[in-house]
Parts: sequence; C-alpha cells; structure tokens
Amino acid sequence: MNKQAITFIIVIVVIAAFVLIKGSLYVVDIREQVVVTQFGKPVRTVTDPGLYTKVPFVQKIRSFEKRAIDWDGEASDILTRDKENIEVNTWALWKIVDPLKFYTALDAEYRGQGVLDEVISSNVKNIVSNYLLKEVVRDTNRKLEYTTKELENTDATKAVLIEKGRGKLMEEIKLAASYQLNERYGIELVDVVIKHINYVSSVIPKIYDRMRSERLRIANKYESEGRRKEAEIVGSTKKELERIESEGYKIAKELIGAADAQAIKIYAEAYKKTPEFYSFLKTLETYKTTINDNTTLILDTDGEYFKYLEKYGEAEED
Repeated sequence: MNKQAITFIIVIVVIAAFVLIKGSLYVVDIREQVVVTQFGKPVRTVTDPGLYTKVPFVQKIRSFEKRAIDWDGEASDILTRDKENIEVNTWALWKIVDPLKFYTALDAEYRGQGVLDEVISSNVKNIVSNYLLKEVVRDTNRKLEYTTKELENTDATKAVLIEKGRGKLMEEIKLAASYQLNERYGIELVDVVIKHINYVSSVIPKIYDRMRSERLRIANKYESEGRRKEAEIVGSTKKELERIESEGYKIAKELIGAADAQAIKIYAEAYKKTPEFYSFLKTLETYKTTINDNTTLILDTDGEYFKYLEKYGEAEED
C-alpha cells in the first residue's frame, strides 16, 4: 500500500471520527431545554445546561424555550352580568415546564400559542361574564372623584360594592387556565393580565348618547335652580324696593306735612301781626295764578281785585 492510499484512509477515518463525534455530542444552552427522540419517539429530556451525548444518526434533539414567553390575545366581545357589552384584551406570560409532555402534545412552540388562544380566551369569557362591569374595571371600593355632585349621587344610587375586583378576577382566570394547560400540555401560566377594556364599537355611540343625556339632565337641573334663584332674588329685591319706596314716601309726606304746618304757622303769625299785608300778599298770589295775557277782567267796584288795582293806579299818578 502506497503512501497516498494510507493518507487517504487516514483522512477518511478522521472525517468519519469527526462526524461521529459531532453527531454524538450536543450542547444545551442555559436558555433552553431539550427532548431527545429516537426514531421520532422521546427517550429523555434534558433541562440543565451543559455538554451531552446521544446515539449519532439514531437520536435527534428538539429544543424548546426555557424562559417565559409572552402571549398577546385577540380582543373578545363579552356580555357582563349587568348586560354591558364590552371588549376585553388579555395578555399573558407562559413557560414550558414539562418539555416531554409539551413535545408529545404539541411538538412546537407556535402550537402552544394557539392552545393559549383557545384556553385563555374561553376562560376569560366564562369568568368575566359572571361579574358586573364594575368588578371587571375596578379593584377596590375607593371613593371616586366626580366632576359634579349630581354624577356622584347618580353613581351612589346604584350602590355597587366591589367584592372581588379586577385583580382577583385575573387570578381566577389564571388558576382555571393553568390547570388545563399544565395537565395536558406541560405549560405553566406565569401571569395573566387584562390589559384593555372598552365598550364594543357598536355600543360606544349609545354610551355617548347616554352620557350626553345625563349631562343635559344635570344642565337642565342647574338651569331650573338658576331660574328659581333668579325668581327669589327678583322677588326679594322687588319687596325691598317697595319697602324702601314706602318708607321714603312716608318720610316725604311727614316732611311735607311738617313744612306745611310750619308755613301755616308762619302765615298765621304774619296774619295776626299785619292782616292787611297778609291779605295783600294772598291777593297777589291769586293774580299770579288766575290772570295771564289772554285774561279779560270784569271787576265790581266793591271787589278786592278792583280795590287793589285802584290803589295801585292812584299810587302811579302820584
């Protein structure tokens, strides 16, 4: 055997040894877990990281994620116990805790996502539909802050107390779904969260109409109270004005009466002192009120008017 043949055989042996060794060894990463299969049937699982051996060409490995995997579900339309039609969107974290059971039941991680779609969504619908809307939305009986007293009173009349709340509801969903997933698929639910709740799109316009009607009712109530207050203020003001006018009229009459009395007193004293002068003044006042440019007088020679006019004429001649 020549040198070239020996070299060729050595190379073939080295390559075969390399292929054999490579097919016999595999590494398990700290982030994964492995199911070793033989002719398609699982023979063992490896969950610890390290270097392992297997039968080359006969045994194969299937790797699965060891870390938590997130699941984001589609929104579900649910009718609550108080007949509110809502849309619930759920998110979850899950892990493969039994790779052998998971491989046997599902074989691939994407199928696990599909199973979660079915199991979590069905439990969300079954459980949420047994609760009132406030139980789904709220977690405690903490007093809410309202923009108006009327809204607070309206909400208080419903008298809905939170018995479990959103947190307990999510825990209930998690427990119900975990039991099914762990028993059949080797999946553990790390967490389940209701990340979004809203009314379904077909109901939202009706909700806005209801909110608008409630605000209009409150506005009408304010307007009615305002008109009542206005009537009270106007009535009170009118009453006060009438009282002030009455008192002013009374005081004015008293002052006029007192002034008239004083004038009469002065006239009387003047009349007592000089009766002729008083009579003369009164006659002049009579002239002033009874005679104008268009007046024609026909006087008796014995009348007071004529007497004073005659004296006035004599005084002018002198």
